[in-house]
Amino acid sequence: MDIQEQIKDYISSQPEAKRNDMQLLHDIILQLNPDGQLWFLDGKNSENKTVSNPNIGYGTQTIKYADGKTRSFYRIGMSANTTGISIYILGIENKEYLKETFGKELGKANVSGYCIKFKALKDINLQALKSALQFGFELP
Repeated sequence: MDIQEQIKDYISSQPEAKRNDMQLLHDIILQLNPDGQLWFLDGKNSENKTVSNPNIGYGTQTIKYADGKTRSFYRIGMSANTTGISIYILGIENKEYLKETFGKELGKANVSGYCIKFKALKDINLQALKSALQFGFELP
């Protein structure tokens, strides 16, 4: 199964309200970064044990580890969680930036160093979320 099919199946597997929100977000993210690489992580480790929620990834960045090794990974991630949806913006050096810059504008969202978590799209300011996503895609 290719990545686009995996993403479609993952979004389709969600309850209706969450499925609709995730599909809209997926479409918005693709509009913001139409030529970006798509990723799908099923949340399982090399022993096929579930270690996280599945994630849809968008864009590419190079992660550098302390030992000097590097690897490609996505820049923006989206995942369903038990209470709603999480958006991950990876590669932000200042762990307060996301909260300070977008936190108040977003509405009913929990904002951490790299994650924006909310129950439903109706609870947040979609324009502020788009701005945060655009910021993520523009990171070096």
